[in-house]
Amino acid sequence: MKKFILMMAEIFGKFWGLIPKRIRLGIIVSLILIESRSGKLVNVFKNLFEIKDKVDWVINERSMFYGLGEHPKHRLTKYHDFFIQRIQNSNKVLDIGCGYGAVARSVANAHPDCQVLGVDMDLSRLDQARKSTNLPNLKYLLADATKDLPPEKWDVVILSNVLEHIADRVVFLRKIKETINPKKFLIRVPNFERDWQIALRKEIGADYFSDADHKIEHTIQEFEDEITQAGLSIVNLSTPWGEIWAECI
Repeated sequence: MKKFILMMAEIFGKFWGLIPKRIRLGIIVSLILIESRSGKLVNVFKNLFEIKDKVDWVINERSMFYGLGEHPKHRLTKYHDFFIQRIQNSNKVLDIGCGYGAVARSVANAHPDCQVLGVDMDLSRLDQARKSTNLPNLKYLLADATKDLPPEKWDVVILSNVLEHIADRVVFLRKIKETINPKKFLIRVPNFERDWQIALRKEIGADYFSDADHKIEHTIQEFEDEITQAGLSIVNLSTPWGEIWAECI
């Protein structure tokens, strides 16, 4: 269905693009204004937020093409540096939920003496990772890390946009600590407190997650509480780009 919608968008987009931009924008804004006056204010907000989410989805879909298969946020926010700068040469690094391997590749390239293993349960994304240009010190493994972890010790565990997808996060973190006993965890999650509109969404009962699979989007206090409950300590925490980046031991 998604492929069909994108195909139809390509076809109709060619005709839509023939209309002058001023008129196109006028039509779109007029429709949104009409929608904003279409009923009870709480329901109007829910509808407007849903429209905004769909626009964000389109922007992200186009961004992948703009970035030639890699989202430009990796380059623009420089969040890979957060991981790279906290990893030492010769460390064994486990990237859980590696996706198509963007962070794992950056770490492997920056630290050629490190052994890096990217783990993901999505075969299609892992296939994409394996088809990319990877150094010999980078390997990939198909596995569900909530059930099975590589049976060896790792110095650093990376969890980049992973925890928010897991229901039993404290149990998951404890399992990693007990099974692998890494020297440090490098964690990145969405920050609930990134925008006042997120709090408004929650207040009116609208969807406020940035991904349908998210189980939580942490406030700083919620994040700190879960880290403590897991038996870990936060060494460093910052909140750039509407996210929480934390180094934990």
